[in-house]
Amino acid sequence: MLLLQEYWSIVLKELSVSFIKAPRCILDTSDPSKPGGTWLPGAVLNIADCCLQPSTRPYKPDDSLAIVWRDEGFDDTEVNHITLKQLRQQLALVANAIEATFSKGDAIAIDMQMTASAVIIYLAIVLAGCVVVSIADSFAPKEIATRLHISKAKGIFTQDFISRGGRKFPLYSRVVEAGASKVIVLPVIGDDVGVQLREQDISWKAFLSFGRKHPRSPHYSPVYQSIDSVTNILFSSGTTGEPKAIPWTHLSPIRSAADGWACIDIQAGDVYCWPTNLGWVMGPTLLYSCFLTGTTLALYHGSPLGRGFGKFVQDAGVTHLGTVPSIVKAWKNTRCMEGLDWTKIKTFCSTGETSNVDDDLWLSSKSYYKPIIETCGGSELASGYVMGSLLQPQAFATFSTPSMTAGFVILDGNGDPYPEDVPCVGEVALFPHIMGATERLLNADHDEVYFKGMPIYKGKVLRRHGDIVKRTVGGYFVVQGRADDTMNLGGIKTSSVEIERVCDRADECIMETAAISVAPASGGPEQLIIFVVLKKGYSSDVETLKKKFSKAIQSNLNPLFKVSTVKIVAEFPRTASNKLLRRVLRDQMKRELSLHSRL
Repeated sequence: MLLLQEYWSIVLKELSVSFIKAPRCILDTSDPSKPGGTWLPGAVLNIADCCLQPSTRPYKPDDSLAIVWRDEGFDDTEVNHITLKQLRQQLALVANAIEATFSKGDAIAIDMQMTASAVIIYLAIVLAGCVVVSIADSFAPKEIATRLHISKAKGIFTQDFISRGGRKFPLYSRVVEAGASKVIVLPVIGDDVGVQLREQDISWKAFLSFGRKHPRSPHYSPVYQSIDSVTNILFSSGTTGEPKAIPWTHLSPIRSAADGWACIDIQAGDVYCWPTNLGWVMGPTLLYSCFLTGTTLALYHGSPLGRGFGKFVQDAGVTHLGTVPSIVKAWKNTRCMEGLDWTKIKTFCSTGETSNVDDDLWLSSKSYYKPIIETCGGSELASGYVMGSLLQPQAFATFSTPSMTAGFVILDGNGDPYPEDVPCVGEVALFPHIMGATERLLNADHDEVYFKGMPIYKGKVLRRHGDIVKRTVGGYFVVQGRADDTMNLGGIKTSSVEIERVCDRADECIMETAAISVAPASGGPEQLIIFVVLKKGYSSDVETLKKKFSKAIQSNLNPLFKVSTVKIVAEFPRTASNKLLRRVLRDQMKRELSLHSRL
């Protein structure tokens, strides 16, 4: 406990978190009803205000670059930029307009690309004492409506269109179809919106005029709140029912930025880029990681899959580049990044999916084989629970350490923790004292979701997370998917990810694979089924692939594992955050097997 308090005291100083009222202590564990304890009790602040203050940070003067960005299609133009002073001025204008339009404490949604304007809107909402409702710009009207309803959002910021890959896709119309009560609409191109607005909706230009008429313009006094006040409502993917509404407080961003500072070594003078969206945890995490450390936030307003994004990384002088494994795979297969200079990159980062060793090697080679820092966590943790670290040797596609001051154990089949130095595979369980982790959910029983039925270890009830984790002989960790993605083949438990890792390398024609197991409709042992997406321009047949998969699995994993079926598909079903939906593939195969059994 003493080391924990010393560490977070150092972090608060390094991040220049300034309190209007200082906390009584770092962690109070006296309340038995709170397994995670109470962090920074009694503290009063505004975390968005902490992002803007140069006075406490001699390394972040007013003229330092806060945001750099470029619009897709303007790849040969100068990189745009906003200084810290300009950011503060624009935030005051938007925050004053929010105060003139909404009331303190209102939930206000953001459904737009992660542009410089979106970042300013996000911080202004928090600065004004309101609550951001995070909605990904890829959602259909029904999913938008669900999130607006759960959060009781009083309004929403959006764009008239989404611009990606040289094409425009409607967004305002989706928000209207979702039943949003009040919409503030930004133009994706130019100064005027390109759609006809409803009577109750407001163009961005008109909205900003409210801020200019405000008595305090061009200044804004932040709304200071207790540290446990909600600043942001994020949502789980919602692939198995209603999405969990996860509240972030002023505490959560401290955790997000701390992990970036400690494990990725982001600091003043660096330029941090990670293609993401404010609708997912990585969006707010990236935002706060930059502004609380004095790092410049780099944003590309467009698709990250093409050369335009890579050229922006080069021209913006990005020093830390975050990725998702499927994006790296696309870069590698299309060769779109050849000839670009990424040598300013100090570290790469990866999250969202299980990484591929060959793809990681390719990515690392783009900057003289710089390390790739893996991170895995969740919205409800405000960051990662297992990460890589520049202070330790790293191995591709693995993690080297629990996140700072977080801890976990791996449970065996009986729910008991394995010894902490033994190679093993099982469901991970987290120690409960994690700064920034949720204490409640807005639409579910928090205790039932995370703590009910969990074992007690060293006097503390463990927190459920749902990942299957493997500890290797060398002490590294591999996340093998969710507990739902484990399978029983011939009485032996294994994970989809472990099988996919082997199958992905079985033939050069393979882009990616997805492994599931399904029991026959008539009963009996589970059958292993491999779905395959082929590389563009390649061809193969299911029988050839079945033989190659079987040989690879039996040679590298277990000679008793047998491939029952291979199916070649054009693409895999994924969530809006690009996570593979094996459940959808599993349900599809169950329907097919059931149909065959009736014929």
